[in-house]
Amino acid sequence: MDGEDRRLDPLKSFTVNSFRLDPGIWQDLVSEEESQVMLNSFFNTQDYWTLFICQHPESGLSFSLHFPKNVQTKVICVSKSGPGVLTKENTRESLIIQEVQGEDALSFIITVSEKVTCPLLSNPETSSTWAAGVAEEALRFMGRQKNEALVMKAHIEGQTFLPHPGALHDDALHDDTQRLSDMKLLHSCDSMIIEWAELVSEFLQQHSSQPVLDGLKPLPSEEFNFWRNRLNNLHFIQQQLMSSRAQQVASIVQKAESVYWSTLRDIHRDVQEGLKEAEDVTLNLTGLQEQLEQVEQVEYQQLGANMAAVMEAVRQVWIQSKFYCEPCRMVVLLQEICNLFIQMSREFLRVEEVMHGLVSDPAPVLDDVRLVIRTLQTFKEAYSQCRTQLESQNQNQSWDFPSHLAFSHLDKFLTRLHSIQEVLCDSLQLRQLDQTVLSGVSSRMWTDVVQGVYQDFLCHVTDLSQSNCDPTDPDDQSFQLHLDQFQVQVSDLDRRLVSVLSRAFEDCCLSSSAAKLVQMFRLILDRPLIQDQLHPHLIRLVEMVLVELDQTELLFVSQREKSETFSRFSPSAAARLCWTQQLQLRAEEALNSYRTIQHLCVDSGESQLVLQRFQNVVDLLQDFRDHVRLDWSRQLDSDCGFILEQPLIQHSQQGMLEVNCSHKLKGVLRELRCVSREGDVELHPHTARLLTCRDDVTHSYLSLSHMVSCYNQVVMDVLQVELPLIQDQQHDLNQTLSMLQTNTWSCEGVQHLVEQQRERVLMFHSTVCKARANMNDMIGIIQGWAELHLLQHSGESLLEGGASEQSYRQIREEGQQLLLLTQVNRSLYGVEESSESWIRYLDHIDDRLQHGLFQLLLRSLRFLSDSMNPQTCRGPLVAVRLQLQETGSVFEPSVGGDLLKTIITDIYRAASLPARISMSRYDNLQESLQQSPDLIALEQEVMRHVVQVKEEAEHLRAGLDRYSYLWLSDRKEMMQEFLTYSRQLGADKLEAQEAPPTLKDFQREIESLHRLSREVTHLDDVIVLHSWLQVDLRPFRDSLLLIIHDWSHMYTEYLLDSVSDSLQQVSRRADDDDVDDGDDDDDDDKAPSSSLPLTETILLLEAAGVQLPEHLSAQLQSVAVSQFRSASFRGAFEGQ
Repeated sequence: MDGEDRRLDPLKSFTVNSFRLDPGIWQDLVSEEESQVMLNSFFNTQDYWTLFICQHPESGLSFSLHFPKNVQTKVICVSKSGPGVLTKENTRESLIIQEVQGEDALSFIITVSEKVTCPLLSNPETSSTWAAGVAEEALRFMGRQKNEALVMKAHIEGQTFLPHPGALHDDALHDDTQRLSDMKLLHSCDSMIIEWAELVSEFLQQHSSQPVLDGLKPLPSEEFNFWRNRLNNLHFIQQQLMSSRAQQVASIVQKAESVYWSTLRDIHRDVQEGLKEAEDVTLNLTGLQEQLEQVEQVEYQQLGANMAAVMEAVRQVWIQSKFYCEPCRMVVLLQEICNLFIQMSREFLRVEEVMHGLVSDPAPVLDDVRLVIRTLQTFKEAYSQCRTQLESQNQNQSWDFPSHLAFSHLDKFLTRLHSIQEVLCDSLQLRQLDQTVLSGVSSRMWTDVVQGVYQDFLCHVTDLSQSNCDPTDPDDQSFQLHLDQFQVQVSDLDRRLVSVLSRAFEDCCLSSSAAKLVQMFRLILDRPLIQDQLHPHLIRLVEMVLVELDQTELLFVSQREKSETFSRFSPSAAARLCWTQQLQLRAEEALNSYRTIQHLCVDSGESQLVLQRFQNVVDLLQDFRDHVRLDWSRQLDSDCGFILEQPLIQHSQQGMLEVNCSHKLKGVLRELRCVSREGDVELHPHTARLLTCRDDVTHSYLSLSHMVSCYNQVVMDVLQVELPLIQDQQHDLNQTLSMLQTNTWSCEGVQHLVEQQRERVLMFHSTVCKARANMNDMIGIIQGWAELHLLQHSGESLLEGGASEQSYRQIREEGQQLLLLTQVNRSLYGVEESSESWIRYLDHIDDRLQHGLFQLLLRSLRFLSDSMNPQTCRGPLVAVRLQLQETGSVFEPSVGGDLLKTIITDIYRAASLPARISMSRYDNLQESLQQSPDLIALEQEVMRHVVQVKEEAEHLRAGLDRYSYLWLSDRKEMMQEFLTYSRQLGADKLEAQEAPPTLKDFQREIESLHRLSREVTHLDDVIVLHSWLQVDLRPFRDSLLLIIHDWSHMYTEYLLDSVSDSLQQVSRRADDDDVDDGDDDDDDDKAPSSSLPLTETILLLEAAGVQLPEHLSAQLQSVAVSQFRSASFRGAFEGQ
């Protein structure tokens, strides 16, 4: 049949809708040859009553005449409602189509067979029209199909179903004669027994080792489930064999003496034996199962501690079980336990973390891998202990099977872990190259080589980490290939490092530097290839250590008797001990250098030689130290006895106080400090006594030194005028200090006595120091006046500033501060105001005050003198302005004798501001200082400069008087003379003839004024006279330019009036419309009564920079328009 067969329409419609298929897929399916064979068998024959349609994930849509196995998706079941061939007319009525899930399809077939098909075929009315035997054959077929479905359903559920003969019914139980004679029934029973035997035998032959034989890696849970399911299934089989239907079958074959009766009895026997075995194994595996379940719940770090318990549970199974104590089963069980531990280990390690750890941080991953290796090794050790225990207890129950059978997979996993461990160790070792920096002549080059090795290593380890492999899977051989390639690359890197390290060791001249190099590459040097290649350099390092030990011994022997060898800042004996200690440290440093490579050297003879040489040096130094300590203790006791008998203080030849035997005492105290630190020096009586009170003696010595220093400071620094003020206090203090000159360091209460005297001296020192500090402050104030800037500029002139009021205020305030400080000192010294010593003290301060004011005045006057001297001045000192007034040019301020009088007066006034300190002097300081010859000479020098600059200033003013006619002449009178005589009259005024001015005369006068304006404009803004007087000419220049402008304006104003008059006359003529032909000889552009041409006058004004006012411009434009109209009218009249 083909795809166009109409009988397929119901199947096509239901299948396409159910599976949501493209109709093209259905067409492809029915076009296949195998599908057409199945469809012909179902539609055109009576042998098949059911057709199955299912869709597999791999193979796709397919037909099947039998129920498909291992189908999880839905299945379409197509059943016939009766026998016969299906035609396109009866197809829709004869087909039963139903959709069921894959696991429910068997139940559907069973239900259809029991409830529909079998009752339908058993009904005589239904099969009356059929051929003989067809109904029976169909009924037998459906029975077989139902049994097959029941068996398959039970098999899917993990059970073994024993089907029953279809011909067996309940009424046969009561009719023995009929049952015995029914051969068909006997045949059915025999067939069922054969099928039962096959099913039971197939089930009993199942073995838990089958997954292992298939190459799988089962876990112990599968072993436990196998035996539990086996026990349950055997109970299920036993129940079926004991059922009424099974007993009926047994009765039939027994009474018929069938040959299969013995087969049925064998089935019963095999089931009973299987039950005993399954019950025994299940019972004994329970303890092991519970133990493994507990192990799966613990942390992996605790797994190793439970290995012994697991193996003990395995051993108990071997001992107690009658059926499980077989080597093959024990091997399978151990393999499954190994698989469990391997799975737990792989979950603990995690593949992504192992690969990531190669690149990022291998240390944690390496720790985890080592933990897994130790844990699995613990399991194998527990197995070995159990095996040994079994052999010792009972030879018959020992595990005589080879261990590699049980641990082959575990050993492969351990081998893979060791490979991973090696890679991680390589990564951890080579990562220390990242921050490596070598020293030496070619250090930069070798450091770059090491960094290149490190970068290449990172590339290799990155490539390994990026490989798509599972390193924890021992069956993944692709990772092993990557691993072998990585090892080859690492070996090449090792050889490159050997070349660098060899050169670095050759550059080391000291064992310490070589030891530092070893310490820097300590992990790298543990690598076999590198260690083997660097062995000669390590031997050389040992030789360097021996040489340094010999040099230390030679140095000690050659220098131990030379005093300059030892430090001059420590006692000789202590320095010797310190020197020997340094030599011992030097020897220990050499030994430590050897110990850094000791684990790399296998020659024990070299180790013994180095240790022996070191011990010889240490013994030699120890003997020398013992001898030094003995001599030191004797000499120190003698020095301590001498110090204890010496007085505390004494007077020196210069009359100063000093601590008695100060240098000797300091030396002894320093030696005592060294003795206490050394600890191995024998203490004699005097030494022990002084050492006991060393802290008190040290404190008293420091107090005495401080007290003596303060006393000597007062005595040395006292002024002659201060000595009478403190002599009484000094005398009392000397009497009390005499007690310290009679007491020795061995007396009782020395420390208390020293503290008492120290307090008195410090109080005396504090009083004198405060008074002296006040005196220094007063001197500082007075000396500061000499640096005070009394005069200050304001703007450009000293005259505008004069003496600073701020300086006056400072002098006045500091004068009051001087009076206050003198009163403070009087209270400190404790003297009366009327005492002669205090009066002399005040006179001394008053002398300094007068000297300071003299320096202030002298500095200010010298500043004036230097600033007015052309050779020393740095710029203008005083500024004046030249101004133009009605009377003429004058200087403001005036340049004369009073120019600097005010400033000099201000300078002398500063001397009157502070009050006098002396109580015996009453004259005025200012008046006294004004009589000083030095100040008088400077004042006269200043006035001489003033006289000189006055003469030069008058000469300047006289030169500028050449412009005086501009401001002295009367402009109206001068203008009248110009209009009358066309020029300015001079001495020939009486002889001049009247001549009105022309435009050229006006032009001459205006241009003359313009030239004069330009000349005045170019005058200097400022002129400095005598290098210190600055004259500002700008006020004079501005006033003069204004006067010149007024003169020029006088002429231009006259010309503007002339233009205005001319325009008015022309306007009037135009308004009269009076045309006079006789006036052709007159100029049309000038007024009848004006002598100045209008056009030239306007041009002259424009040349002079004068613009016509707006009203004149408008009037001029109006006149021009009127003249144009008049000219047009004349032209028209003449044409007629």
